[in-house]
Amino acid sequence: MLKIRRDSLEILGFSVHWYGVLIALGVLLGILLAMRREKRYGLKKDTVIDLALWAVPFSIVGARLYYVIFSWDFYRDDLLKIFSLREGGMAIYGSILAGVLVGFFFARARKISFWTLADLVAPSIALGQAIGRWGNFLNQEAFGTEVLDPRLHFFPLAVFIQADGAWHWATFFYESIWCALIVGFLLFMERRRLLRRRGDGFLWYALLYALERAVVEGLRTDSLYWGSVRVSQALAALIAVVIAAIFAKRSRHPAGFVLAAFFLLSLILGANTLTAVALAFSSLALCLWAYGTIPLSLE
Repeated sequence: MLKIRRDSLEILGFSVHWYGVLIALGVLLGILLAMRREKRYGLKKDTVIDLALWAVPFSIVGARLYYVIFSWDFYRDDLLKIFSLREGGMAIYGSILAGVLVGFFFARARKISFWTLADLVAPSIALGQAIGRWGNFLNQEAFGTEVLDPRLHFFPLAVFIQADGAWHWATFFYESIWCALIVGFLLFMERRRLLRRRGDGFLWYALLYALERAVVEGLRTDSLYWGSVRVSQALAALIAVVIAAIFAKRSRHPAGFVLAAFFLLSLILGANTLTAVALAFSSLALCLWAYGTIPLSLE
C-alpha cells in the first residue's frame, strides 16, 4: 500500500519523511559536484567519496549534538529522546563544525592541504543546504514570525502555516535561495580564477552564509537560545568577524585586524539581533576591502 502525504511517503506501513529524502538528495548532489571538480584541485580520484564516508555520518551526529546541547532542558529528564531522530532536532551549524573537524583529520591522514579540500567542498555544502531547506517547507518548520499585513500574504515572501492558521515569513526559502546564490558565486570565482589563495573559497562560503544567518535568524521563531542570546545568530556574527580577521591578516592589513578585534568586542558587549547584523555586514565590508575590492584608506 502506497500513501503520499505532505510530509512523508508511506510504503507498506513504513513512513519515509520527505525531509530525509531531500537531505539525502542534497548530500548526493553535493558529492557529485565535488567529484566533478576534484581533478581540477589536483586530488586523486575518489578522494571525495572517501571523505564523504567519514564526513556524512559524523555531520549527522554533530548536527544532533549541537541541537541537544542547546536544548538540554528538553532532554535532561529523558536521555533516550536524544537518540529519537524521527522526532526532529538537527542544527546545520553542528553538522558543518563536525564536517570541518573530520575534513581536517582526513587531510592530515592523506597528507593533502586542508584548505584545498575545504575549497573543493564549499560549493557542495551550500548546495546541500539550498536543497535541504525545502524539507523545512514540507515539515512546516524553520519559519519566521507572523506576517500581519494581508498584502504580504503570498509565497515566497511568506508561507501559510497550518498549525496556527497564519502567514509567517518564509525564512527557510530565504536561506535556500541565498545558499543557491553562494554556489553560483563560488563556482564563478573558481572558474574565473578569482580565488587568490588556498582556503579563500571556503572562507567566502562561511562569510556569506554567516551574513545571511545573522539577518534571517532574527526573524525565526524556533531559534536555539543561550540565555537571551540567539545562539546561531551570535555564532554567525562571530564567524563573520573571525573571517574578516583572517582576510585582513592574509592581505597584511594590520588596521583591518584591529577593526575585526573591535567588532568582536562589540559582539561580546552586546549580542543581539541589531549587533549581529551590524557585525556581519561590517565584516563583509572589511573582507571586501582586504580582498582588494573596495579601495579604502585609513590615512
